[in-house]
Amino acid sequence: MKRWVGLAALFAACIGTSNIAFAQLRIGMVAGFTGPVAGVVQESVEGAKLYFDSINAQGGIKGQNIELITQDDKYDNATAVAAAKNLASQGVLALMLSRGTGPTEALLPVLKENKLPLLAPATGAASLRDPVQPWVYHLRASYQKEAEKAVKNLASIGVKRITIVQVNDPFGNDAGKGAIKGLDDIKLRAMSSLRFDRNKPDLAPVMQSIAKAGIEAVVLIGPSYAVVEGVKALREAGSTAHVATLSNNASADFVKALGNEGRGVIVTQLFPYERSTANLMVREALLLAKAAGRNELTPAHVEGYAAAKLVVEALKRVPGKDVTRESLVKALDGARIDLGGLQVHYTDKEHNGLEYADVSIIGEEGKFKR
Repeated sequence: MKRWVGLAALFAACIGTSNIAFAQLRIGMVAGFTGPVAGVVQESVEGAKLYFDSINAQGGIKGQNIELITQDDKYDNATAVAAAKNLASQGVLALMLSRGTGPTEALLPVLKENKLPLLAPATGAASLRDPVQPWVYHLRASYQKEAEKAVKNLASIGVKRITIVQVNDPFGNDAGKGAIKGLDDIKLRAMSSLRFDRNKPDLAPVMQSIAKAGIEAVVLIGPSYAVVEGVKALREAGSTAHVATLSNNASADFVKALGNEGRGVIVTQLFPYERSTANLMVREALLLAKAAGRNELTPAHVEGYAAAKLVVEALKRVPGKDVTRESLVKALDGARIDLGGLQVHYTDKEHNGLEYADVSIIGEEGKFKR
């Protein structure tokens, strides 16, 4: 109990203390602050700032504040490239928390040209992992890993008639492979594997056919607006099938958009439970949140917080006071980093980060439960 009180007092003091660090360690973030992923992006940046603010209040890193500079890519590849080039010209040391496979893939030439590292991109795309991208340092597990976790969870509760419905793009196709692998591992086959257009999902006919076929569970892989449309169409068709979706939809906005149809939807998670005081990192984040006047965290807050911890730990490992992009990369390659119950290890040949994957379910009160 004394340790808890001490931590709370420290965090509260940090929030209320004027900064004593003045020089800036500039970190950039290019993500869709408007558009289809705006809700989860805003939550992730709030989580990152929660940790950065606490570090700055304690004097920063090497006597320098961390400054997070954000730019909106509107979830558009060309806009993401322009924003990244702009941030590179402003002298940011690294980028963090890009959102989505397409925009992140589009950043790769900019990273290479400017020798600019990208930490904790919010994408699990295999294309960004194999072969290793030398400037990209992952934190979250892959899409395939979480899709595999989703189908194995369904099988564990006795479900056998499973259909996969995926967006027809690199994200959907990548995650779909993980779902198929998960089924293969447990000697099951998907009843069908269906695709839809990202821009015009039109999922009502698909869900009507699934309802008529007596499918027991649907693994629904896609952006939040399409998954919301699919869940509502499935229920309107009279189906009570289980629905599982991936962590790209683990946001408060997604739950709100589902409304009454959200209860019981399974959502994979790639970080420890946002209400778990048993995990050191989450416990720290909750105490900081309460000191800042926030009563609870979302999964996206936790991802943002973890990403900020990764950035801070990398900065700390740079020898001397002057931090450069090159010295930051050298500090990351070969690093073993404890984020508070989460262990990350990078080498010059492997930047995959965590393998952690879990499942949650949306409860009656509209919150994720595990």
